[in-house]
Amino acid sequence: MISVKKKKDRVFIYDTTLRDGAQSEGVSFSTEDKIEILKKLDSFGIDFVEGGWPSSNPKDDEFFAQASKLKLRRTALTAFGSTCRHDVPAENDAGMKALAAAGAEWVCIFGKAWDFHVTEALKIPLNENLRMVGDSVAYLKGNGKKVIFDCEHFFDGHKKNRNYAMDVVRAAVNGGADWIILCDTNGGSLPGEVSAATRDVIRAVDAKVGIHCHNDSDLAVACSLAAVESGARMVQGTINGIGERCGNANLCSIMPDLSIKMGYDIGKMDLTKLSALSGFVGETANMSPHPGLPYVGERAFAHKGGMHISALSRDTRTYEHVSPDSVGNKRKILISDLAGRASISAKLKELGISGNDEENREILGLIKDLEAEGYQFDYAEASFEMLVKRFKGEIVRPFNVIGFRMYIDEIGEKGIVSEASVKVVDRFGNIEHTASDGDGPVNALDGALRKALARFYPVLNSVRLIDYKVRVLDEKAATAATVRVLIRSTDGSDSWTTVGVSKNVIEASFLALVDSMEYAVIKHESTKQGKKKKK
Repeated sequence: MISVKKKKDRVFIYDTTLRDGAQSEGVSFSTEDKIEILKKLDSFGIDFVEGGWPSSNPKDDEFFAQASKLKLRRTALTAFGSTCRHDVPAENDAGMKALAAAGAEWVCIFGKAWDFHVTEALKIPLNENLRMVGDSVAYLKGNGKKVIFDCEHFFDGHKKNRNYAMDVVRAAVNGGADWIILCDTNGGSLPGEVSAATRDVIRAVDAKVGIHCHNDSDLAVACSLAAVESGARMVQGTINGIGERCGNANLCSIMPDLSIKMGYDIGKMDLTKLSALSGFVGETANMSPHPGLPYVGERAFAHKGGMHISALSRDTRTYEHVSPDSVGNKRKILISDLAGRASISAKLKELGISGNDEENREILGLIKDLEAEGYQFDYAEASFEMLVKRFKGEIVRPFNVIGFRMYIDEIGEKGIVSEASVKVVDRFGNIEHTASDGDGPVNALDGALRKALARFYPVLNSVRLIDYKVRVLDEKAATAATVRVLIRSTDGSDSWTTVGVSKNVIEASFLALVDSMEYAVIKHESTKQGKKKKK
């Protein structure tokens, strides 16, 4: 685990999730979403939050109207826009007026820094573009705004025509810009190129410099860090790296890299809340963070190999570059046919289950036999826990399913309709026999099981299925292939995953469903017993 002495250099974090991140395919924030994310970012301690583009759409206008009334403690709300239009003085430009009137002390505007874009995209003279940059910055400064200037396509421009790219930077500086941000807009630059160009700008002008990278070459984080090492002191990016095309630089990686690994001062941010922030933004965007994200992903500290886990039990630094706690994440011990006794022992300890070497050896053998049949316990932790407790005789099944039947009929215009009939008996011998319709056979079976068991265990009324995955294990067997079903359920506060395997997809689903409901009942009863003991 790397530990570095804190440097005095302060690096400011600029979040553009609400504007650049919202350009990601499938993301559409409501005004309420944006307000809630802004509050979270402020609470976390992000220095700047780019809220959107005033006057570009009614949603952003409403956002700034509401956001300007908030008492933000740590964050500087920032409005975004472009330079004034061609042949229009800044003071007469509608966009400039909207930015000047926006309820934000800070304004970030962008202008072209690549001559190719000026002559081919804008179709205007190079000098006119310089006029637009300088006049726009000066106008906003004259209206009391603090200005951040984004040099769009800077690194491409610097490679193709360094002198003109630097002229654009100087135009913004001469206009009074508080920050000059160098943008890798197409995301195609390499870290060495970014580093060299950043140093060039810092040597040439007296201005505070920042970096804005896109991830089209999967190098946005690396390029951002390279810029900081070369003197940039502001980093722009998004939570979870969401954004147009391949996304923006991921602040969830950049912030711990800067603070924990490189020793820079990033302000009063509590990185132990980073994973929670990542999850909140992901859920709000209806785009769950990729489980493999560094630092904040649910796989970031997941360990599967037996030798790894054996070493971890001696010293976590053997296979973890930082402590999971430092970024608000958790260590996960995965159970599979690759596991050794150390894996089983560590997992049982994590679940609060005691065990000895002989039991662990037998459990390991059982796991390997089941995985040979197609079971997978990596993320079906509830099924693993139930398996172990049954093996050790620590639980009595709360119910048994005596039998079930499936009916699939075609009824007129409704098309195919599924119905499940289930007969269950609880641990006291009480029997319930009921049926339920469903959108499909698994949905009908889920409804019938829940309906029958809720009579004995009302807690199941609050349990619902939130994810259902089917994996064909032997494609060559075609429709006779063995399938593995993973089901994720929740009771509103916790969630858990169970697994079932069979050549019959209905049976595989049934096994996973029964495990899920049995886990919910036993978890509820265990919680009740724990509360009684405390009393």
